[in-house]
Amino acid sequence: MVTEEDNFYGKHGEPQKYDPTFKGPIHNRGCTDIICCLLFIIAIIGYFIVGIVAWSHGDPRKVIYPTDSLGQFCGQAGTVNEKKPLLFYFNIMKCASPLVLLQFQCPTTQICVEKCPNRFMTFIKARTSKDDLEYYKQFCKPGFNDTMKSVPEVMRDEDCPAMLTPSKPFIRRCFPALSTSKGVVMIGNSTTFDAGEGNKTRNVTDLLEGAKKANTVLEARQVAMKIFEDYTVSWYWIIIALLAAMILSLIFVVLLRFLAGIMVWVMIILVFAVLVYGIVHCYMEYAALKSEQGSDVSIKDLGFQTDLRVYLHLRQTWLAFMIFLIILILILILVLIFLRKRLLIAIALIKEASRAIGHVMSSLVFPLFTFFLLCLCMAYWAITAVFLSTSNDAVFKVFANESACNYTTVTCDPETFNTTNITTLCPEAKCLFAFYGGESKYHKYLIFFQFYNVFLFFWLANFVIALGQVTLAGAFASYYWAFKKPDDMPAFPLFASLGRAIRYHTGSLAFGSLILAIVQVIRVLLEYLDHKLKAAQNSCAQFMLKCLKCCFWCLEKFIKFLNRNAYIMVAIYGTNFCTSARNAFMLLMRNIIRVAVLDKVTDFLLFLGKLLVVGAVGVLAFFFFSGRIKIVKDTVPVLNYYWVPILTVIVGSYLIAHGFFSVYAMCVDTLFLCFLEDLERNDGSAERPYLMSLELQKVLNKKNTDKPQAE
Repeated sequence: MVTEEDNFYGKHGEPQKYDPTFKGPIHNRGCTDIICCLLFIIAIIGYFIVGIVAWSHGDPRKVIYPTDSLGQFCGQAGTVNEKKPLLFYFNIMKCASPLVLLQFQCPTTQICVEKCPNRFMTFIKARTSKDDLEYYKQFCKPGFNDTMKSVPEVMRDEDCPAMLTPSKPFIRRCFPALSTSKGVVMIGNSTTFDAGEGNKTRNVTDLLEGAKKANTVLEARQVAMKIFEDYTVSWYWIIIALLAAMILSLIFVVLLRFLAGIMVWVMIILVFAVLVYGIVHCYMEYAALKSEQGSDVSIKDLGFQTDLRVYLHLRQTWLAFMIFLIILILILILVLIFLRKRLLIAIALIKEASRAIGHVMSSLVFPLFTFFLLCLCMAYWAITAVFLSTSNDAVFKVFANESACNYTTVTCDPETFNTTNITTLCPEAKCLFAFYGGESKYHKYLIFFQFYNVFLFFWLANFVIALGQVTLAGAFASYYWAFKKPDDMPAFPLFASLGRAIRYHTGSLAFGSLILAIVQVIRVLLEYLDHKLKAAQNSCAQFMLKCLKCCFWCLEKFIKFLNRNAYIMVAIYGTNFCTSARNAFMLLMRNIIRVAVLDKVTDFLLFLGKLLVVGAVGVLAFFFFSGRIKIVKDTVPVLNYYWVPILTVIVGSYLIAHGFFSVYAMCVDTLFLCFLEDLERNDGSAERPYLMSLELQKVLNKKNTDKPQAE
């Protein structure tokens, strides 16, 4: 007859059998997931090829330097424009928005200049003075010196701009120096200017149409400069604060060994205190409304009200709240009664994790190695992306102010444009540099290269994280399965685990990270589609897209959880990824209640640790940089925005705390799986002694017989 236990194990796999030769992470192991390893190596080689191709075709100068109407870079060393770093627009009023300017598609002539104009002047008036004309020529096309040309001919050929206005350089471009006085937009000290069109004057708001958003961005640039100044005078204090966050994180990890039990029980007491306070408050509100007229109206009679505050004036509302809190506190009491033993196991495992980290202290600095590799991946991706996005050729298009011109936006050649019939059909048409593109085979596959760059970035980043997880898992598993700690541990457990991971399990790590990378890329594509569909106002499509985003978010979380436990099994047994994932999942399913309790307790303690570190350092940084600590008030640097170093310290402290506690979390997960296997493999007899600590044995009412117990 099949027992309930046999049926349970049949559904969730067979428990581990006792193996007298098993002494922790297996040393005699072979390579796993070789096909995926080869695929990973080929993908990396392809990634390098894409990078080489991008570097051979790309030109980052297209991002750094602005480009004139002939496609020449402004300010580039070794060119005719070397001493002309700024871009000047002949008629900025033809530009609809700064976006057009940044994409080099403004339908007006653009030239490189040494400096922006600083005065009002029209070409008509400049011709009356030799000095003014010499000043004006620096804003004309290079080589213009035909003083015999009439003004209409100069304007027709666009040799010079019709007017100059005081301008300021911004992102290497000359924008009108607009200002406001009592809410009125002005340029210089006037609201009008001579547009160089005879005696006609124009309002400054016409200039604002071409560069109205530039001033907003200019203000943002001034803020950015002030922020940069704050960093230059406070960087050493920021480093001191981050070092303090590192020390606090280390102290918290050490204290968890001694205070884990106290912290868990304090947490439980606080939760109960909050619930009891809620019950008392609800009763007081219920009693206070007894004498208030209309408070006895039932919620059903009142019906639905858009102003939810109305319900707070009903006694029935507070009675419902009170009953709900009483039920909740009863449920928690029952949970504690039935799960008290598993809670004690969680506390004991957390203490054991602190001991393990104490024996493998190098694990605390190992996240720096992972962070360094992630920075390399990110740098390679960013550089390749820049070269790919700048690997196009200069494309020239026809720009005309005439709406009837059929040749507008048609590709053209500036060298032969004047000999075509376009100038006859559209007299005001010009062949100007539009953007960088191309129609060669390379440019046709450019979108594929960009997608490949993004996909390989996710794959490599996940691989680096997986390498860090399997390395830590191997080191901490060596600690757990050592009967005499630390005598039976390897001399360098962390480096031994790293060597095994790279030598034997590159394929398994690549397999797990590939699955995760595919899901993450799909999520990126869904975000892109969501951004595109926002303007479509299609409610059905947006609803379906949000459902897909939610599903893939949940899938990514599950895969991360499964991968993490699979890597622990890979580190211990040296099995391939699929086998490790299956064994880990089945082991956890056979102990699902323990998993739930330990996971929540550990998450809370680590969250509490992060909150403690970030809160302590953040509050101290606030009082210091705001000058509220009188003892060190004279040493506080003068800042434009004191929140700049404070936010930097808070974010940096969180990252540092996360780095420390990620090691701690990996240690707890590894020891937990080892603990579950220890219970299945061994029975505490002389032949099959438990490897768990004395504290865990005491919590479970188990002990080893005849043999020395684990320390």
